[in-house]
Amino acid sequence: MAEKKNTTEKNTIEKDTAATSAFDCLAVTQVSVWPFKEGPNLGHMKGMAQIVLNDQIVIRGLRVMEGEYGMFVGYPNDPFYKGEDFRSICCPITRQLKEHIENCVIEKYQSSLAAV
Repeated sequence: MAEKKNTTEKNTIEKDTAATSAFDCLAVTQVSVWPFKEGPNLGHMKGMAQIVLNDQIVIRGLRVMEGEYGMFVGYPNDPFYKGEDFRSICCPITRQLKEHIENCVIEKYQSSLAAV
């Protein structure tokens, strides 16, 4: 009887660990990128993107930007915010997720440029 209880406790712990480890970092499961043709009015913005995280949530309105230190991803801004700065509607909190999203989007952007 004690062996059955230990096995049940072990299975519960394994399930809890698996559930929490699945959400340590969201995974980008789909990326769509629309590069812009070069034009004088576009400035640093090179294209738009959309991502899907864990096949469950979509984030639209990502901007592929060229900055002083290379390419990066800009997140959608709140159009009704009345402050001097911009306020993002959504953005990753952890550096790990931010880098994962940027790598996926920029890689897709560069491959779509190469295909053209």
